[in-house]
Amino acid sequence: MSMFKIFDVSGSAVSAQSQRLNVVASNLANADTVAGPDGQAYKARQVVFQTVLMGARDQPQGAAGVKVSTVREDDAPGRRVHDPKHPSADADGYVTYSNVNAVEEMVNMISASRSYQNSIEVMNTARSLLQKTLQMGQQT
Repeated sequence: MSMFKIFDVSGSAVSAQSQRLNVVASNLANADTVAGPDGQAYKARQVVFQTVLMGARDQPQGAAGVKVSTVREDDAPGRRVHDPKHPSADADGYVTYSNVNAVEEMVNMISASRSYQNSIEVMNTARSLLQKTLQMGQQT
């Protein structure tokens, strides 16, 4: 595999993890929201990744990257809390909150952040190796 393919693969991972971090941030921002005027509460979203072949198809040693194929909504029911005095309470006195689990989202955020950092570190290492290779060529 070419050294330059490393940048393609790592770049695709950085892009995918960045999208994942944005979805996690959106989920966390809406963790305590109640159902809107339409009666529907915010639904947690999850990123689904897909493997992508990088480079020409006729190369047997092609590299594989990653991309976000879809962002799906979690169909789990929202959390219902009995609070008859709340303005958004239904006829039975229940308020429907989003189905976001803040603990799971924090775990997702840490995982995505570390994956993002690792991909950046791979690119920095590859850049350093390429610079050292060029410096060796200049010295001869």
